[in-house]
Amino acid sequence: MIDTKTTPGDLHVAPRDIRFDLAAVREGHWLGGDPVGTAVFNALSLTFPDGERLFMDAVKNYRHLLTGKLLEDAKGFIAQEAIHSREHHQLNSLIDRERYPVAEVEEMVRARVKLARERGKMAMLLSTISLEHFTAMMAEMHARHRDLFDEAPAGVEQLWRWHAMEETEHKAVAYDVFLEATKDWSPLRRYRMRCRAMAFVTFMFTRNITRYAARLLEADGYEPKAALKAVTRYVWENPGIFRRGWKTYFAWYRPGFHPWDQDDRAQFADWKAEFDAAVA
Repeated sequence: MIDTKTTPGDLHVAPRDIRFDLAAVREGHWLGGDPVGTAVFNALSLTFPDGERLFMDAVKNYRHLLTGKLLEDAKGFIAQEAIHSREHHQLNSLIDRERYPVAEVEEMVRARVKLARERGKMAMLLSTISLEHFTAMMAEMHARHRDLFDEAPAGVEQLWRWHAMEETEHKAVAYDVFLEATKDWSPLRRYRMRCRAMAFVTFMFTRNITRYAARLLEADGYEPKAALKAVTRYVWENPGIFRRGWKTYFAWYRPGFHPWDQDDRAQFADWKAEFDAAVA
């Protein structure tokens, strides 16, 4: 059972400081008039500002151990996540807070993040590497099914596509920090810890997003049970954003796994070129 670092040497984690036109979020059901899809992606967005600050701090906690390329990648990761947090905060601020229980969802998110922080530095890092793998899986799904945001306003569609591309670009940074921070552990101990963390995070993340989205959907007139059923169908069946990409998800449980065992940069090459040009 051997853990190997296989992040490509020519990969550079570059922050792209882009601001998106998100004004259409004010109009309500920005995903082609679909209240369910809008609720799901609004729920995801509401988790990002606090969640990504957790990720940043989890890596910062171990920055003193890092050197060379990994240190540079960590700096790029922190910068990317800071910009993601900023842009999703902007999106979240435009959701109609008089109609939707945004503050309630944000408070639930903060409570979850607070618990993660209170469990200590290694627990924060384990949560981070697990959620980074989950978001990379969802980004891969987005790249393969590019019609997901076809009916979204241009600025909102660009935001989610840019976020997916950068999530893939930095998908192994926190994992490589974890390998460095645990280099004195046995491979078996490391494997058991990360598998337990992923199982827990998978259950909590999918459950919480479903609950948050259902609460938002209730504001559109859905009864609680109907809201939960509609969101569950959306995330697990059609389009199935939590179901697609599970081959990638289950790769995590392979001994010796590394995020760059699957080099999917080619899928994102056109998006990367577009957003690189936007900041050139």
